[in-house]
Amino acid sequence: MRHEQEFTDLLYERLAEMQAGAATAVHDALPLEGRNAQARLERDVSVTEQSALLAALEAGENGLCFGRLAFRDGRDHHIGRIGIRRDDPERTPLVLDWRAEVARPFYLATGHTPMGLRRRRHLTTEGRRVTALHDEILDLTDTERTGHEGADADAVLLAALDTARTGRMHDIVQTIQAEQDAIIRAPQHGVLVVEGGPGTGKTVVALHRAAYLLYAHREQLARRAVLIVGPNPAFLGYISEVLPALGETGVLLATPGELFPGVTPTATDTPEAAAVKGGTAMADALALFVRDRQTLPDGVLAIDHDEGELLLDAEIADEARRQARETRLPHNLARPHFAFRVIDALTAQLVDRIGADPYGGPNLLGPDDIAQLGKSIATSPEVHRAIEELWPALTPQQLVEDFLTEPVHLPQADARTIRRTGGGWTPADIPLLDEAAELLGADDSAARAAAEAERQERIAYAQGVLDLSYGSRTQEFEDRDDEESEVLAAHDLVDAERLADRQEEADHRSAAERAAADRTWAFGHIIVDEAQELSPMVWRLLMRRCPTRSMTLVGDPAQTAEPGGCGAWEKILAPYVDERWHHVRLGVNYRTPTEIMEVAAQVPGAVDPAFQPPRSIRSTGVRPWEQHADDLPGAVAAAVARESEGTGRLAVIAPRDRHDALVPALPDASTGPAPDLTSPVVLIDPRQAKGLEFDTVIVAEPQELGVSDLYVALTRATQRLGVIHTAPLPPALETGLRTLPEHAGATATR
Repeated sequence: MRHEQEFTDLLYERLAEMQAGAATAVHDALPLEGRNAQARLERDVSVTEQSALLAALEAGENGLCFGRLAFRDGRDHHIGRIGIRRDDPERTPLVLDWRAEVARPFYLATGHTPMGLRRRRHLTTEGRRVTALHDEILDLTDTERTGHEGADADAVLLAALDTARTGRMHDIVQTIQAEQDAIIRAPQHGVLVVEGGPGTGKTVVALHRAAYLLYAHREQLARRAVLIVGPNPAFLGYISEVLPALGETGVLLATPGELFPGVTPTATDTPEAAAVKGGTAMADALALFVRDRQTLPDGVLAIDHDEGELLLDAEIADEARRQARETRLPHNLARPHFAFRVIDALTAQLVDRIGADPYGGPNLLGPDDIAQLGKSIATSPEVHRAIEELWPALTPQQLVEDFLTEPVHLPQADARTIRRTGGGWTPADIPLLDEAAELLGADDSAARAAAEAERQERIAYAQGVLDLSYGSRTQEFEDRDDEESEVLAAHDLVDAERLADRQEEADHRSAAERAAADRTWAFGHIIVDEAQELSPMVWRLLMRRCPTRSMTLVGDPAQTAEPGGCGAWEKILAPYVDERWHHVRLGVNYRTPTEIMEVAAQVPGAVDPAFQPPRSIRSTGVRPWEQHADDLPGAVAAAVARESEGTGRLAVIAPRDRHDALVPALPDASTGPAPDLTSPVVLIDPRQAKGLEFDTVIVAEPQELGVSDLYVALTRATQRLGVIHTAPLPPALETGLRTLPEHAGATATR
């Protein structure tokens, strides 16, 4: 123990040195005037790496070192959350990063396959203090004894699982299991589907996979960033500290409703409306709606012009529309082609009228005259108003708002379901906006022209500066009468264009920050949690964000609850990768005790007799309970007071419609769309509970929850579960729960 404490003290001394050095390195890596594009790209990677290092160092109190490997050949390595080296010329490793290949035996070695190990040590720390050691002997010929040997190889894992929850997910670098390690280190490319029931560690494995990919493919992913998509803000808050604690910051966390820059959903759809909006029929309907905006005139549009009236009829517009559509460009990008064809046709019309030879000879107008007429038409406000009427420039917001106000190209029942009568954007509208943006395209020609004009102004200004410098230096040399001077002036070292480029404002944002603001950003890898819940329209959005199809999808079809959710993996992936995806399943439940899982498994099992729940590896000896109540708020408040006597976190999971009545009875509970999960008590609904875990869970009114929602609610507890109901229990819960009297005392569950 003393040796490991001395080593830990040494680590923290080195930590202090690295913190100071990393801060200096980040400062030195900030943008400097005069960097060219390649230098800026290299700088971005450097800043990302240094920022990640700082994040890991700041999280050093989590324990820099958690293990030690002793090999048969005499090698001895400590394993930690980040790699740490001595400050010597050889940069000797003090601690190996858990993601290094040499660290794999810490997770994979067994007595049957020791992978060259003699023994493996687990270190338990509290802050900077080593509190416990656990040695596993993997070479039975090893006679050394330290007094910390343990017969139970799972003791460290079970101790971690029994620790009280804090409202934030922690990393599992000390207890990664072999099946989890294989997923974490799987190749980056392609689609990997990780399926598993409640408590199997899908989410935390996916987060560690993100950390591993950022470690193994640092240069690529530091530039392109990793996107992690979660089901709701509460979930994102719950997982937000895992990757920074592992030294990784090049990640964007977002819900599907946050993936259209500039739009924040403030309204909520009915389940029926969300299901319609999430269906693939919406993509076809929007595409047809865009074509509807490419119209023909009713009759003839008469356009005033200095040289006489211009007539824009359906024939001219139809031919211009046909040629514009043949470009196969998005609506806004095809619009200039439509405009050019209309202008050409109107110019020809005017040329024929003005330049016609009354005797039937050649047109009397020359090329310059024709060009001048074309220019006058092209700059005519009346002509542009006519073009705007027939082929308007559109924004995604404008298009989708118009569509939802009067939905077309859909069955009448679906159109009535999604028709908007007011209110803001909803999460289900975000994929529609993204689809509209793809259909419309962004005509950035004006922005590019403005940027080029601004650049030319900078060049002209820079040239003026150089000219002044040259004149000043010339006068100085003349005054000195020094014809042999070899002193260089500014114009000898740099021209105006380079000087102007040096004044261009650099983008100081990280790759993740730039990605959050850029709808067209292509991520290096995407991880999707609760993937089975996403609608086909959300999948269209995500696939556009990752053209390489480098993705990790995490979920459990048995927990599909959203009406528009795809559920089956084949349904999700077939349109994009056919059968070219890899599927793995996690079958061990690390969260839910056997006593609770036996009750929870009855719910999906009542619908599907073939249902196989994950296998729980731990038991608490505490059976879950149920209690009938006439006064739901009062019974829940009493149960919360009773169950809150211990440590950890408690969640009341109730149908959303019951929250208004429960909030006054639970004044200290955190609730709302993004509750504070670090609060001792939270009030949430089953959809918010996805991916979360609590020491104690009280489920209210289970008979009002669907099969999937009830299964989710029952499987969030790590220690104790209670069920309170005013109506009869669902048949699936009529057995397995012990009954409490309606006025149970404070010790009723002990």
